[in-house]
Amino acid sequence: MHISSLPSPYGIGTFGEEAYKFVDFLEQSGQKYWQILPIGPTGFGDSPYQSFSTFAGNPYFIDINHLIEEGLVSNDEAVLYDCGQNPNKVNFGLLYVKRFKLLKTAFKKRTSIYNVKLNNFKQMNKDWVIDYALFMALKEYFKGKPWFLWDDDIKHRNTESLKNYKEILGNEIEFWIFTQYIFFKQWNKLKEYANSKGIEIIGDIPIYVAHDSSDVWVNPEMFELDERLNPKIVAGCPPDAFSATGQLWGNPIYKWGEMEKDDYSWWLKRISSCSKMYDIIRIDHFRGFDSFYAIPASDKTAENGEWRNGPGIKFFNILKSKLGDIKIIAEDLGFLTESVRKLRSDTGYPGMKILQFAFDSREESDYLPHNYEKNCIVYTGTHDNDTCVGWFKSISPEDKAFCKKYLGLRNDNKIAYTMIKTAWASVADTAIAPFQDFLNLDSSARMNMPSTLGGNWEWRVSENVFNNRLSNEIKTITKIYGRLK
Repeated sequence: MHISSLPSPYGIGTFGEEAYKFVDFLEQSGQKYWQILPIGPTGFGDSPYQSFSTFAGNPYFIDINHLIEEGLVSNDEAVLYDCGQNPNKVNFGLLYVKRFKLLKTAFKKRTSIYNVKLNNFKQMNKDWVIDYALFMALKEYFKGKPWFLWDDDIKHRNTESLKNYKEILGNEIEFWIFTQYIFFKQWNKLKEYANSKGIEIIGDIPIYVAHDSSDVWVNPEMFELDERLNPKIVAGCPPDAFSATGQLWGNPIYKWGEMEKDDYSWWLKRISSCSKMYDIIRIDHFRGFDSFYAIPASDKTAENGEWRNGPGIKFFNILKSKLGDIKIIAEDLGFLTESVRKLRSDTGYPGMKILQFAFDSREESDYLPHNYEKNCIVYTGTHDNDTCVGWFKSISPEDKAFCKKYLGLRNDNKIAYTMIKTAWASVADTAIAPFQDFLNLDSSARMNMPSTLGGNWEWRVSENVFNNRLSNEIKTITKIYGRLK
């Protein structure tokens, strides 16, 4: 369940009262983990996987009621900057227009005590927050344009230009630092509360970063860019049974050889930062560390890419030697070679199993529960899948018949519940299901349709669903299958 999907009166889920209610619900239900999507500031397409910064937090998740309690905004101001009344959908367009205006009102009302706290926060996070704040201030100054379309002097980070813009945009820079201070203040408090209830947070980091991000703007030498700072090659996936032309993600690709020269210091900072934000880190597209698919940046599809070698086990050995044993989940989905499997095995990280991928009537699948090893995480589905109800309606008659026979399913309306029970009954160390499946919701509650723009990441849960009846159902099957904390 992503933060954005929580109920709230302000258009999107936040770190407010409903987040604490959800933690209480998880504790009452006997659960150990709450998995969320990346919580960085989102850009074009509103995807959590295309963030303006890998270190910063999304200001949309700042709880407005907390700001009201601190006297930074009034109830009237909160109503004035209303961001939508649909309890089941996020209106990202309204958020973009109104939420920052409200946060700027809060920034103007800050007292001198906040300035002291902001300075302390700035010092503690000086390796990223000043660059990020300048990046966002410049993005406003250039009317929302991506950094690679800014004037050449600042695009290339000319020293004199950086100095001039820091003077011109001083107040705006402080505003963006303020949003990060508030974000992390509220997030850390919520995480501490979850941990106090025995709930660990599983966070998610994409392997790649967005081209239009402070990460690439500040560190262009780490990426395969040309002299105009445009990507020479971009990330994606080759054609397969699901997509005849493959997936063209468009993210710039790392210069792994350059990164190796300083022992992957940027990555170490990134993982270290995430280890403070989350208890467990899920690394998206883990196979990219073994080999990655590189597509010419000028191509319109992913058909002409090629596989290139990633950093391999050397990266993870350095990671462990520098940062110790951080809890990591390897997202090892998709077509896996023996070298990818060996890399995951050598790291010792648990991989992922998706039940929805299991029921292909034509062949035996590694995703069928009787083929699992213990060191894995089983999911009924992920944010990129349909809900179990929607998925079951869409599969072929042959696959549906096999699925029903395997699961012993007699009532099609019980598919979501049966899939959850099957995951919970498996030998996998950990079993996780999207909250939509607990609520038996159809395709209208789907979070994301990969390779599409518009209509994604919008789903929100209705109020009053964190109730005793559902909690008791979840706790019962958790106890039956020996997973009660």
